[in-house]
Amino acid sequence: MMSIEHLIRQLETQSTISIPAGWGQGRATFGGLLGSLMLSRLHAVLGDLTNDRVLRSATISFIGAVAPGDVEIKTEIFRSGKSVTQASATLLQDGAVMALLLANFGSSRVSAIDIPATISSPQGKSPEEAMKFAYIPGVMPEFIQQVDLRWAQGALPFSGAKQADFSGWMRWKDTFPVMSVTHLLGLIDSWPPSVLPVLKGPGNASTLSWNIEFLSHDFNKSSEHWWQYQVTTDFAHSGYAHAVAHIWDDEKNLVAISRQVTTVFA
Repeated sequence: MMSIEHLIRQLETQSTISIPAGWGQGRATFGGLLGSLMLSRLHAVLGDLTNDRVLRSATISFIGAVAPGDVEIKTEIFRSGKSVTQASATLLQDGAVMALLLANFGSSRVSAIDIPATISSPQGKSPEEAMKFAYIPGVMPEFIQQVDLRWAQGALPFSGAKQADFSGWMRWKDTFPVMSVTHLLGLIDSWPPSVLPVLKGPGNASTLSWNIEFLSHDFNKSSEHWWQYQVTTDFAHSGYAHAVAHIWDDEKNLVAISRQVTTVFA
């Protein structure tokens, strides 16, 4: 099975790629992988601009179900000012738009405002103590084989729980020396939708739109380091769920805020 590292590196030098089998999420390709692929291509096109302009926020829309096979990623730079660049990456398969990423890159600047994070990392089980999310063929998405998830707090999916929220630890199973924003973007999306623990039996849910904000970029981490994840459901009604997740590194630094609208078919 081709790893995340191998796939995103391909897009540093080309705009087309063949998505291999083993990255499925139901009938579609894992959305986190698509996000990482689009971001990788966008970084390559921006080139030297990304030396000081880092990804501040991105919005991703999943439009169609991407199947294994060839895809093309087209990019467009809308505006590049003194400190901010706004651009997009569009993923196409068989000529149809299947996913879209809108990204904002910005350089650091001197500011009189400095407000530390107001939310702290969960005080729960360590990665070694938490329950390993083992892959069960035919029950779990194929891409789960690529990630190491450890369930620390909250009920499991389809357990009929009263509370929808949970937390845990995550990392890629693949081994590589430098953990970048591109790697972390896909990893964050590997968790199940926040409302699945409330369901009493198997049911389908998929991400409609995803907004992610990065607060930190100089991780100084490899693929072996753990990242902590906690998700809270703000509202769910009429087949749509709205959730926010916070992500910390293994030193309790808040590094990202993820917001998703999920379509629930149950």
